[in-house]
Amino acid sequence: MENVVLIVHLILALSLIGTVLLQRSEGGGLGMGGGGGATGGRPAPTAMSKFTWALAIAFIATSITLTLIAAEKSAGTSVVDRLGGGSSAVEGSGVPDLGESLLPPSADETPLLPSGD
Repeated sequence: MENVVLIVHLILALSLIGTVLLQRSEGGGLGMGGGGGATGGRPAPTAMSKFTWALAIAFIATSITLTLIAAEKSAGTSVVDRLGGGSSAVEGSGVPDLGESLLPPSADETPLLPSGD
């Protein structure tokens, strides 16, 4: 199921790129050039712009679907669980065991170091 949605998602992405590139340029990129009055109104939507909106909505829908599928697969697991073995993966990786507390030892617990005489 995930592979089918992913293939549809990729086809929609390529189609959306193609339709955006095929559209006629309105000029004045990013709304520059200003103007107002009768020439400042929005043009009537064309069939190409409606098709672009439909592709965009379908693309967003497949994005949300892929997110939900991925969240369902990973529910209740962590990266350490997927490595297999929990604490054994940490021991084998060279990470020191910090024990129960991450705080430094108190003055009573520190061993006395020999003097350098």
